[in-house]
Amino acid sequence: MSTITDEPRFAVDPAALRAWAEGRTIYVELHDGRIVGLPPGRFRIPPTATEEQLAQVRVEVNGYALRWEELDEDITVPGIVAGRFQLPPR
Repeated sequence: MSTITDEPRFAVDPAALRAWAEGRTIYVELHDGRIVGLPPGRFRIPPTATEEQLAQVRVEVNGYALRWEELDEDITVPGIVAGRFQLPPR
């Protein structure tokens, strides 16, 4: 007799291990090894933000959010990966 089990598959939202900025590009290393780069202009990050301010990105909420304290800006990591940007490209 054989038994076939159909275990449910659970989708796991992507989470960040680390984030950093190089020039005007923000990079996020995900828990699955992917590295995603994005321009800050696709979000509400002020276009006048300096490279030094962009470099102050922190990973928070167990890897599910990026935070810039000085700029008072938060971005969700699942939103980045899904391409849910806040603003149209400039």
